[in-house]
Amino acid sequence: MTRKKRLLHKKISPQVRRPHICSFLAHTKPFLRMSHLDRRAFFSLLQNQYRPGFDIGEQTILPFPAALEAQLARRTAAPPDSGLAPYSGPWTRAEVIHLLRRTLFGPTKTDVDYFLGKTMQQAVNEILNAPYTPPTGPVNDYNNQDFSDPAVPFGQSFLNATFEPTAEPYRAESVRAWWIRQMLGSGRSIREKMTLFWHNHIPVQFQEALFGSMLYRYTQVLRNDALGNFKTLLRDITLDPAMLFYLNGYLNSKFAPDENYAREIQELFVIGKDLPDHFTEDDVKAAARLLTGWRTDGFSTFFFANEHDTDAKQFSAFYGNRLIPGRSGPNAGAAELDDFLDMLFDHPEAARYVCRKLYRFFVFHEISPQTEQNVIEPLAQIFRDNNYDILPVLDTLFKSEHFFDALNRGAVIKSPVDMTIGIFRLFGIPLPGAADLFDNFAISFQIGQAMAAMLQHVGDPPNVAGWQAYYQKPFLDKMWINTGTLPKRGQATDILVFAGIFGFNNRAAIDPLAWAAGLSNPSDVNALIDESLELLFGLPISPAVKSTLKPILLSNLPDEYYWTVGWNLWQADPANETLAGAIRVRLQAYLYRVLQMEEFQLC
Repeated sequence: MTRKKRLLHKKISPQVRRPHICSFLAHTKPFLRMSHLDRRAFFSLLQNQYRPGFDIGEQTILPFPAALEAQLARRTAAPPDSGLAPYSGPWTRAEVIHLLRRTLFGPTKTDVDYFLGKTMQQAVNEILNAPYTPPTGPVNDYNNQDFSDPAVPFGQSFLNATFEPTAEPYRAESVRAWWIRQMLGSGRSIREKMTLFWHNHIPVQFQEALFGSMLYRYTQVLRNDALGNFKTLLRDITLDPAMLFYLNGYLNSKFAPDENYAREIQELFVIGKDLPDHFTEDDVKAAARLLTGWRTDGFSTFFFANEHDTDAKQFSAFYGNRLIPGRSGPNAGAAELDDFLDMLFDHPEAARYVCRKLYRFFVFHEISPQTEQNVIEPLAQIFRDNNYDILPVLDTLFKSEHFFDALNRGAVIKSPVDMTIGIFRLFGIPLPGAADLFDNFAISFQIGQAMAAMLQHVGDPPNVAGWQAYYQKPFLDKMWINTGTLPKRGQATDILVFAGIFGFNNRAAIDPLAWAAGLSNPSDVNALIDESLELLFGLPISPAVKSTLKPILLSNLPDEYYWTVGWNLWQADPANETLAGAIRVRLQAYLYRVLQMEEFQLC
């Protein structure tokens, strides 16, 4: 454990950690009220039968879910040959759900019904062009009986507060929790999902840049530029205080050039490293010299001309032997940076590289030669033709035949963020009111910890390359599920179904009665199953598998009418806890089973 990790672990007080204990104790309460026979029947459902895995390093990757294996087999037998021609097929619930599953954090019934009333083109336009107002920033929501920020009162903003070593771990966690709430409340806009995409593509690790206000500003650069121009975003990120600190740009001087950012901007952010011929070590050295002189105080970025290398910078044949002239004076750094970015984006691989990253994030993780020709290359040309504006690329991709190709549906494993945020959105799990700052922080903190246990900690990708599931071949998205993370996924859904995540005054949990009541025809057991599985599952399941779910809602009684009678009795007397409890227990058992199924893990 690094020093910074130890510090963060030490500074989060017992008052913040205590909700974990509360959640565990609350999780046991439903079981304590059961008879011993009920408990024995219930716990028999918990015996998950995992197939043998195989080792990769320190992880044990499980074999692919059977439903995914079948979909991948179909892709192998007849790979999709569709391209970017506009999609002209049916616009049904299946297409709407696929669009929302990929462009938002999962579908909700309300959103599906809403977009069914639009055309496909209108739906994509609305998702991409939703009005945007920058959100109000985080405040001190972390003060408690064991810790008090010495510089910022409870409820006040810390974004302009100076660095405070004892408070920064709390402030950083406050930013992370605030970010999670932005995703939970993202509505019908792709912006928050694009913010996550750029965070994976151009990451700063919170644990390595532990200054809360600086980290917040980094997230806002991603959010504000998420749907704008990539060249603008990259320039803003290059001079962002958090990035300058994270990759040592603030130490880069003509007396001691630092090659860290100079390497990553070429290898990871713009060009990539998979070409047979690529940039050279001399290109890295030249870029490092070009980027000398930038400094930050954590709030703003400054250029110190006397720290800048004023000599010309010669680049290799990979960049057409470009010579960037040296400059001096207060604008030297900005002028040379602009020349450098122009050189990077003039290279044809820049557009291809970013389009491949977009494709892997939103469509499918593997890119075949046919997809490279039919999708990536024309998308890259659109990117170049529009001076690296991102919207034309997304608009073309999400309206294409290829995006809606049946072989691309249910073909990837949900990331932990997609799964967790998607559950909250689909079931309408409410957070505490805005006035209860600490409970909002405590519950959001626990949501973040749950995703971290599944290997996707928002704000802390494992390294500067982002999360391995988006680039590490041959496993890619399959890395999300292993012997450690699959049980964590099950535990996360179990807690939300049976107990909830506890603050001190509030609980965030699935309300199965409210959820079912919002479906189209919940008094019909078959209609309830069909509609709920359509929203929850990435791929359809057979009637035979559905038939195994119906007895859960019927308590093994022989007639479907029993469910209808029970539902209607409760609807006629909703305050009757006996009637409500009878329906609630069956819905909880049903959701427990469904959320453990392989198809739920697919997107």
